[in-house]
Amino acid sequence: MSEAASVLRGRWGYASITDHIADRVLTQPPGLLWRLGFWGTFCGMLAFVAATVHLMRTGVGIWGINIPVGWGFAIANCVWWIGIGHAGTFISAVLLLLRQKWRTSINRFAEAMTLFAATMASIFPLLHLGRAWKAYWLAPYPDTMGLWPQWRSPLVWDFFAIATYIIVSFLFWYLGMIPDLATLRDRARGRVRQWVFALAALGWRGEVRQWMHHERLYLLLAGLATPLVVSVHSVVSLDFAIGNTPGYHSTLFPPYFVAGALFSGFAMVLTLAIPLRRAFGLQDFITEVHLDHAAKVMLATSSLVAYGYLCEVFMAFYSGDRYDIAMTVDRWTGFYAPVYWAMLGFNVLVPQLLWWRRCRRSALLLFVLSLVVNLGMWMERVLIVVSSLHRDYLPSAWGYFIPTAWDWTFLFGSICTFAWLFLGFIRVLPALSMSEMRELAHEKHEAAA
Repeated sequence: MSEAASVLRGRWGYASITDHIADRVLTQPPGLLWRLGFWGTFCGMLAFVAATVHLMRTGVGIWGINIPVGWGFAIANCVWWIGIGHAGTFISAVLLLLRQKWRTSINRFAEAMTLFAATMASIFPLLHLGRAWKAYWLAPYPDTMGLWPQWRSPLVWDFFAIATYIIVSFLFWYLGMIPDLATLRDRARGRVRQWVFALAALGWRGEVRQWMHHERLYLLLAGLATPLVVSVHSVVSLDFAIGNTPGYHSTLFPPYFVAGALFSGFAMVLTLAIPLRRAFGLQDFITEVHLDHAAKVMLATSSLVAYGYLCEVFMAFYSGDRYDIAMTVDRWTGFYAPVYWAMLGFNVLVPQLLWWRRCRRSALLLFVLSLVVNLGMWMERVLIVVSSLHRDYLPSAWGYFIPTAWDWTFLFGSICTFAWLFLGFIRVLPALSMSEMRELAHEKHEAAA
């Protein structure tokens, strides 16, 4: 069996693929579950906006942060959301350069997931500033007063990392969608829809010359986006690694953060893909092969994350640094010990089920496991941020971080906003790439001939 046949089931042709995907956007009304999800997450998004307004009026004191724990859920959420966005870049860019056919059915909504997750991540550092309306100070804009950004500040690094990530991801996502926008333009009914899709399609006519330029630019952007998989989360990890705080100051953090980002990112891909294929009848496009490959990536990255945990503990004791040893023991037995042991269970033990092929191809089991992994990776981010700060060098400065209701509101509000954006996306734009799926069907027919 050819690779194209394994990732595209059924007897699909050019017209049937276009009809099945385009009709979800143009003709079929949204179902009851989509309406409930859309309006439910919309309420959560409004709560997020209301909490943001209250934060700007009152200050960051509504959170549980204090001295010495000056970073709390906001920074942990930022790192978590950036990590979730990594799978979209990996699927879109790295797998494209490696000519992996299984990316075809999931790259479109994975790219959208990247954009929405990076947007959520960019919000939290701005809110943590306390004066979000002065966030432009982070940008290196020309200033006659000579007040340039502090280049040694992690906030400036995050500005460049997240801004570059969003721009390149948007260009890659939009470029791949241009042929599909032209298809929607030609099939849309109503002058407004035709005008909107025509404007977005940028005059695409499907000529050979256009396809040649499109493929060249697509590969060029893929080559540009591939280093972002490593660089963006490495920069985010340096926010911690440059400090001399026990538990932060480690050269392990860049590869450790990248592996964790891909781990949580592919977990979110499964969280979105499994309900999507069920709700829209996409079982022939997102097959068990896709679930199996994504689960294998999760298993590999889970092993890398477990190796990072082991190295972190080993180096703390091998170095003989009493402060690192005390921080490690505190994670095992201290106030945040339940979070630590739950994190190990969710991120290391539970993914071992993926060694079995039956588990990797069970949609229900993978969906539950992906939620568990996302929870475990969020716990890891919180533990990294908080556990190293609440025990400083001076016992007189020790304290605890206990999240308030506003901390939880911002967390669940950001999740609702992300889900609301994604549900809106799959209703107004094709969740799968029609042009690439047609190419996959063509390869399948040629292999069968």
